[in-house]
Amino acid sequence: MAHQQTHCRHYLSLLDLSRDEARTLIARATELKRLRAAGHSFTPLAGRTLAMIFEKSSTRTRVSFEAGMVQLGGHALFLSPRDTQLGRGEPIEDSARVISRMVDAVMIRTFEQQTVEIFAAHSQVPVINGLTDRCHPCQMLADLQTFYEHRGEIQGKCVAWIGDGNNMCHSFMEAAQLFDFELRVACPEGFEPDAALVAACAGRCTIVRDPHAAAAGAHLIATDVWASMGQEAEQERRKAAFAAYQVTDALMDRASADAIFMHCLPAHRGEEVAASVIDGPRSVVWDEAENRLHAQKALLEFLIPH
Repeated sequence: MAHQQTHCRHYLSLLDLSRDEARTLIARATELKRLRAAGHSFTPLAGRTLAMIFEKSSTRTRVSFEAGMVQLGGHALFLSPRDTQLGRGEPIEDSARVISRMVDAVMIRTFEQQTVEIFAAHSQVPVINGLTDRCHPCQMLADLQTFYEHRGEIQGKCVAWIGDGNNMCHSFMEAAQLFDFELRVACPEGFEPDAALVAACAGRCTIVRDPHAAAAGAHLIATDVWASMGQEAEQERRKAAFAAYQVTDALMDRASADAIFMHCLPAHRGEEVAASVIDGPRSVVWDEAENRLHAQKALLEFLIPH
């Protein structure tokens, strides 16, 4: 019998969800977190398998997805860059056709957004973007969950992104559109986020040069490393360009009195953030990191038929 192509949902960017779906997922993540803390076993994905394809290595992404699948009663397969080189040796389309016949969902962490899009177009099962150079939608769900848990509704609030206009910045821009909050991106010249995304965000997002101006009155301050994986060669040039963009106590003091600090980790204390900020009372980074687990469990439960 011919294997039928089934229609399935993918999660390649935050905007693959409607606002209602995203809100429901975040609430569900908090509920799953509460169930786990209370010691309840909840295994709707018994017998289901998630293939995790890593072309970029990661600690948090692997641990959270693998632990999450196990906690939901399923199983996760870790495929390292040595095991799978998407598009090298076998076309991405063929890898997608084969792998998706054997598993119930696929998570991919890679470089090009196009890789996950091509894979999803030829997959019979849900595909999740575990990070690309374009965006980091799983981290964004965790960040939104963390804000809701600490401060409630994010609609109408002000978020300041300090530093590189990178994949996390792009995901914050998508979140600003979906959740209707103000985003100020403070970045040095030459490190702006994608111009098309800036245009799509018009009215929600402004680009500024002065990080202290961006932070003024903000309810959330977020940043990321100055040189991401694969940019080590640019390290010194980036250090010079971003020298004025460290999130310090003085910068946090410009923000709202109840402002919180987020960072998707790993962090370099003394570079993009002062140790006194990330290890201080306004930082929620450890809750944020843990929430990767809960947000992704909610996402897996939502995407995988059971």
